[in-house]
Amino acid sequence: MSIARPPAKHRELRWLLALTRPYFGWMLAGVGLATLVILSNVALLAVSGWFITAMALSGLTGAVINYFTPAAAIRGLAISRTVGRYLERLVTHEATFKLLAGLRQWFFEQLEPLAPARLQYLQGGDLLSRIRADIDSLENAYLRIFSPTLAALLAGLLMGVFLLFWSPAIALANLTGLLLAGVALPLIALKLGLHSGNAIVEARADLRQRTSETLRGMAELTLYGNPSRRIQEIQTENTALITPQRQQNRIDATSGALTGLIGQLTWLSVVVLAIGLVQSGALNGPELVMLAFFAMASFEAVAALPVAFRAYGETLSAAKRILDLVDAKPAVTEPTHPQPAPSSVAIEFNNVSLRYPDAAQNALNGLSFNLPQGQKLALRGASGSGKTSITQILLKFWDFEGGTISLGGQNLRDLSGDTVRGLCAVVSQQVHLFNTSIAANLYLAKPNATKDELFEACRAAAILDEILALPDGFETLVGEAATHLSGGQIRRIAIARALLKNAPILILDEPTEGLDALTEQAVTTALEHLLIGRTAIIITHRPKLLTLADQIITLDRGCVIATAAHLRPNV
Repeated sequence: MSIARPPAKHRELRWLLALTRPYFGWMLAGVGLATLVILSNVALLAVSGWFITAMALSGLTGAVINYFTPAAAIRGLAISRTVGRYLERLVTHEATFKLLAGLRQWFFEQLEPLAPARLQYLQGGDLLSRIRADIDSLENAYLRIFSPTLAALLAGLLMGVFLLFWSPAIALANLTGLLLAGVALPLIALKLGLHSGNAIVEARADLRQRTSETLRGMAELTLYGNPSRRIQEIQTENTALITPQRQQNRIDATSGALTGLIGQLTWLSVVVLAIGLVQSGALNGPELVMLAFFAMASFEAVAALPVAFRAYGETLSAAKRILDLVDAKPAVTEPTHPQPAPSSVAIEFNNVSLRYPDAAQNALNGLSFNLPQGQKLALRGASGSGKTSITQILLKFWDFEGGTISLGGQNLRDLSGDTVRGLCAVVSQQVHLFNTSIAANLYLAKPNATKDELFEACRAAAILDEILALPDGFETLVGEAATHLSGGQIRRIAIARALLKNAPILILDEPTEGLDALTEQAVTTALEHLLIGRTAIIITHRPKLLTLADQIITLDRGCVIATAAHLRPNV
């Protein structure tokens, strides 16, 4: 899905309009069906009023009346209204679902260049709120604003032409009522709802973020903190969400009451005008009832507009949060003409410096090292010494300010991020497994892998027997946050995934941290298989993993303070 970036002025509105372009046909059909439903309902009530009144007068006077034509019209209008309503709901919701699905795909495409550098400053709950709640709020743009407004406009014009045929005065009275209820009230509701709509979006995001943080950290809060205080904070933020919601409910209730009042006054005006026309002989009794019912039913076209425009502020605020995120500049600029992947994967850092935004000092200071192809480099140092920064630069998640980095003899800046990351496999302390089957998580590394390749990778990672021992084998669901697996199983599945990818460069970021001795030994053994023939960077403090390295660099404040080489033969 391609969506053009709107200019700064009215960017949210222009962007919302741009969203509808790929689905214009569906949306136009929805507007047409909505207009058909409005006209069918108005005509049904008007014809029914005329028919009942005409039949009553016929019974009193004995006059002959054509019974079949209006009866058939009533049946036809009833069927048209019912079928039209069903099709209108089907088409408009299909258009909305297509729009939301396309928007989510586009949103993820925009997020990918921003991850992880630009997204790390966002809390998980806030990012989730933008992906879920804010995008869901955009359904108001078409389903509750664009489509009803266009249908009301089209139906109003057609109804005005009909009334104009009978009486210009009645047409003017009805048009005045529709303009008050369909234009004036929605604009007032829009103005009154802007602030509370924005407050709802912000409060909802804060509540989601706080709830997400609380659920993830409940164990630590229970052990070290005060869960009741955290729950009280959630209740406070929930109150902050309820307050603007109540304000919007009051706006809805008031606008609904005023719409009803305007409708009744308009109906009364039409009846008074029609009575005068009956007295002058321009109308008869059944026609008076028909016009009165017509005016009463015509307000169906505008009844939902005040509520819809009240929600416009929430929609704009949600759109602003999405655009503010995707308009962020990526941390790494991709090359205009990227070079092909190098044939060698030797890595060389030459006087590299890096400072993160708003940081007081450099994360890396003139760092230099050389890692030949097939060699294993271990990085040691205290937290904040620059170990992870090296891997972040190498994976092109962050850009560096000074120095040069070469990969296989090519400048790293001349290679695209996808090319570099395609050459790398990562096994870290924090392994993410999606809440699906073990097999599906493994196939992420190689979607077209055969069953034999899957088995072989798991066998080399020393996890195959444990997977096969599970009741559902490879189809076992790992659970949310992989709660159905142990820490050692999660790490070895990550190793199997890296083996399946078969990348020439391997990055190990504390892969055995937090494991017991037996599990650490099993994971280390699996890593030995993974390291064979690969260039590797190993971040660790664990002695067992250090024995896998050909050279060790000790870092402090982004500088190399010690080196050691050839601890063991190359694996």
